[in-house]
Amino acid sequence: MKKFIIYFERTIIVFLTVLMGIIVVVSTIELAYVLFVGLVEPQEGKSLIGLDNLFEIFGLFFNVLIGFELFETMKLFFKENVLHAELILLVALIAVSRKVILLDFKTIEPLELIGVAFLIGTITGGYYLIKKSNKNNDQQE
Repeated sequence: MKKFIIYFERTIIVFLTVLMGIIVVVSTIELAYVLFVGLVEPQEGKSLIGLDNLFEIFGLFFNVLIGFELFETMKLFFKENVLHAELILLVALIAVSRKVILLDFKTIEPLELIGVAFLIGTITGGYYLIKKSNKNNDQQE
């Protein structure tokens, strides 16, 4: 029964890794398309890309980056059979950073902004502590 569970887990991980690879490729193509259209068809009387297109491009860029980081996390899990908290926190930090970049600061409530700042601080603190712990473990060996 244990072999079946291990085989089932590996199969699901391989399937998810393939799906994540497809998502990263499609997101990259979409990013390239939006960037190309923004450069070829600039908005009249505005900058070359335009502020709306720029936010869309940054959002797509971070989507690709998040997907790539998740893809790398899954590859490491498949290779070492361990989830690395450091990578998970890095993906979370990138996702929250994406949210901050795309925020409309004219409409956001102050309490919501404080919550996002607290979230960033918490994730960063956790990432720092894990990195420090890993550094101390490496020095002891």
